[in-house]
Amino acid sequence: MDIAFDILATMVEQIQKPTLAFLLGGMVLAALGSKLEVPGPVYKFVVLLLLLKVGLGAGISVREANLLELVVPALAAAGVGVAIVLIGMVTLACWRGVSRTDGMATAGLFGAVSASTLAAGMAMLDSEGVTYEGFIGALYPFMDIAALVTAIVLAKLAEQRRAAPAVQGGTMALGGGSGGPAFDGKLVREILVDTFRSAAISALVLGLALGIFAKPDSVYESFYEPLFRGLLSILMLIMGMEAWSRLSELRKVAGAYILYGLTAPLVHGLLGFGAGLVAHHLTGFSGGGVVLLAVMAASSSDISGPPTMRGALPEANPSAYVGTSTGLGTPVAILSIPLWMALADAFIGL
Repeated sequence: MDIAFDILATMVEQIQKPTLAFLLGGMVLAALGSKLEVPGPVYKFVVLLLLLKVGLGAGISVREANLLELVVPALAAAGVGVAIVLIGMVTLACWRGVSRTDGMATAGLFGAVSASTLAAGMAMLDSEGVTYEGFIGALYPFMDIAALVTAIVLAKLAEQRRAAPAVQGGTMALGGGSGGPAFDGKLVREILVDTFRSAAISALVLGLALGIFAKPDSVYESFYEPLFRGLLSILMLIMGMEAWSRLSELRKVAGAYILYGLTAPLVHGLLGFGAGLVAHHLTGFSGGGVVLLAVMAASSSDISGPPTMRGALPEANPSAYVGTSTGLGTPVAILSIPLWMALADAFIGL
């Protein structure tokens, strides 16, 4: 009973936060027939600023970290981000009735990182006197960008294959034998190039590069940081209005998203915990660091993910990927933090 109450309380808390509150507000306005409309150029400007801010913040974190100590945990974080998306590709995205693009967008958000969940994990470790590496905050962009780019590339690759089939023996295929579509390296390269040239990823990577190689701290702190929360609320309002118009698409497959949202954070957290253990044995990565890597893997993005997916995969349904990640995934991820602490204490000691 206490666990059920905790889950309910955490979900209510998430609804009150700007990310989900403005999304639901936009859905309510659309349901009431409101004629509120945000002009396209304004929307594009908001997304640009959001992505530049996320990239700049990530780049500054990486620049200030000890790069030698960062290498192995960063590779582990990136590998976990990619693995989470691949798991989503063969589970949620293959669920009967689930749109491939919606499934990959949702998997991308679950592979990316929630800064607020990471902060909650740090606070819990601090309260218990558990130490962890100072560069932990610099790990999230590696997992974040690896997951988002992988999800976008795979979604575009699937869409490209559907759009350009070849007829073979009365069936639709891309070539190859009876075993299925053949690997097309040229197609993959074209989609990778197209993804990195897209407005969303270009802005994110530009911000990351500027944060690492330039010194944008003053403009970041005086301009991007103060505007960020307000701009994110506008974006979520827009996505909420769009989500309402597409809510009917999810009625028949809502169970798939509910199941994924409740179980994926635990599976992903175990994956992150395992990667953290490997880093611990290879480099002496701390027990607190292992816990926080598991927390990052269990979390789902509520900041960098939505604008990136909205910009790179505009055909994806926000009510699927934002609703599942923020409405279900985040509460489960936060409630699972004590589990990772207990496992770390049992395996390596905290």
